[in-house]
Amino acid sequence: MEWSERGLILGLKKHGETSVILELMTRGHGRHLGVVRGGRSKSMQPVLQPGNEVQAVWRARLEEHLGMFAVEAAALRTDLLLSNPQGLHGVGLLGALLRLLPERDPHPGLYERAQVLLAQLTTPLAPALFVHFELALLAELGFGLDLDQCAATGGRDDLVYVSPKSARAVSREAGAPWAAKLLPLPAFLREAPGAPVTRENVRDGFRLTEFFLARDVYLPRGLKPPEARAAFIASF
Repeated sequence: MEWSERGLILGLKKHGETSVILELMTRGHGRHLGVVRGGRSKSMQPVLQPGNEVQAVWRARLEEHLGMFAVEAAALRTDLLLSNPQGLHGVGLLGALLRLLPERDPHPGLYERAQVLLAQLTTPLAPALFVHFELALLAELGFGLDLDQCAATGGRDDLVYVSPKSARAVSREAGAPWAAKLLPLPAFLREAPGAPVTRENVRDGFRLTEFFLARDVYLPRGLKPPEARAAFIASF
């Protein structure tokens, strides 16, 4: 068995005296692990860092085996990302989120979003992009939110809440009697023209995704939200 593809480095761990087990996110083969012989050498250490991108060739005798990676540097971002708190915690958060996906299960849409996010990770755009990424992840895991029309009236205007029960949007008028029990829906998540992207409404976006990630993903799996998430939110 053999394939070749670019991959985003999510993490690695020691394997034997000189090798590592490398964890990549690829477009066509999903989150994939493999052994890199000599991965702990001085020449490979700068390449095999989370956030970097490599061209990888995976080989194994059988598809279900762990297999071996041969990798070459494609895009090195470590110096930029690790010198910025937002970049540092963002890399950790991105890896933690992608590990919620089944291994070797392709999610090309999330891979493309991860590429965009890494390119903007040290810019002011990154927090809002992360909220969009978490919404897309929820959808890929089967827990997508319906933010296009009001759950009560079917209307598409003035949607400012999300029902924590149905994960559907609610208009201002329909939700007014239950506003204290509803979650805020920042306008930028509906990509409304001219919608403001402020620090506070991005944090509202993170509160929204946190609720559904906790309820539908973390708690059923006996997991806690990654520490990198709180650190990333605190960094902007």
